[in-house]
Amino acid sequence: MANFSERLSELIQSSGAQKKEIAEYLDVTYRQFRRYETGDGKPDFDGLIKLADFFDVSLDYLVGRSDNPERR
Repeated sequence: MANFSERLSELIQSSGAQKKEIAEYLDVTYRQFRRYETGDGKPDFDGLIKLADFFDVSLDYLVGRSDNPERR
């Protein structure tokens, strides 16, 4: 299974969303968001929920605990 930063990169690429758009949605700087993608930082719990909502995936999928993106 993928780790968080790998999964985030995959979701960004497959969604076609702009990284700046996602950073604004999370209310973090672009630089901080890039740290999430490179694995040098991680969002807080609220940020994880927002990312799961943004990409319409489960938290388990987002953090690499599951390969099933569907929410239950």
